[in-house]
Amino acid sequence: MKYRRLGKTNLNISEIALGTWQVGGKWGSPFNDKSADEIINTAIDNGVNFIDTADVYENGLSETAVGRVIRSRSERIYVATKCGRHINPHVSEGYQPKVLQQFVEDSLRRTGLETLDLIQLHCPPGEVYFRPEIFELFDRLKEQGKIQNLGVSVEKVDEAFKAIEYSNVTTVQLIFNLFRQKPAELFFKEAQKKDIGIIARVPLASGLLTGLFDSKTTFDPQDHRNFNRNGEAFDKGETFSGIDYELGLQAVAALKSLFPETTNLAPIALQWILNHPEISCIIPGASKVSHVQSNLSIYDLPKLSADKIVAMNEIYDEYIKPSVHPLW
Repeated sequence: MKYRRLGKTNLNISEIALGTWQVGGKWGSPFNDKSADEIINTAIDNGVNFIDTADVYENGLSETAVGRVIRSRSERIYVATKCGRHINPHVSEGYQPKVLQQFVEDSLRRTGLETLDLIQLHCPPGEVYFRPEIFELFDRLKEQGKIQNLGVSVEKVDEAFKAIEYSNVTTVQLIFNLFRQKPAELFFKEAQKKDIGIIARVPLASGLLTGLFDSKTTFDPQDHRNFNRNGEAFDKGETFSGIDYELGLQAVAALKSLFPETTNLAPIALQWILNHPEISCIIPGASKVSHVQSNLSIYDLPKLSADKIVAMNEIYDEYIKPSVHPLW
């Protein structure tokens, strides 16, 4: 495992971390505590020391599993969780300091931890970024020892720019992968100036970049890759990075032609992300132990050549950029 600094948090974290949206089972399937424990323990056994979760993941069961495993380990494992998406309807008016403080206290209770290494606002509505009282709350929570750092998970690059205007924001979590390249255009440089840690989520475009899907692949009715392709439940950019599925398959086919000897493109897609030094870590998810092993197999690969990176970017420019780049 290799480690990178998480911006001005000064935490030294594994560049391949673990996202836990689906840690206890595939999207749409019942949560399985045993599976969750196996996945998290396997990640830690292999040097992962940064785990990202959220209070809404399996309605708190993900946080509970993360806390349970971490308390059983001797290693120093950093926990990042998120709050705000329990607000229903999910509108700016629902974001109130007392509400968010209760969410933080609930996360502490579920994880069994004394403090949260990183709490992140969970893709709040755009108006929230213009409300200083929301961000000021987290200074008080830090003074109380309930959190150590504040970050924001965003949908759009414009929101990321606004978030880092607040001096207590230490990290930004955003979608960044081969099929979602806009953050690298301007935001990365500005984040570096302010020493902001960048956490790349949805690194495999909801599995599309593994190269294991085709036009006949089906998804569980409760899987967001089935019901949210057009943003029916939440921002469609979270599902396949907002890409039309069939168009994504065409781009993946072109990608496969660059790596004809490879059946699983996931490690290559992760390697492309880590080629950007501004990235602090990637948080690929895992619904089984083999997914963790796949993500970590990046270290078994030769370094991507400059020619391959250029060719990969050309696939983005040809297939993906016209329909996706301006939107987020």
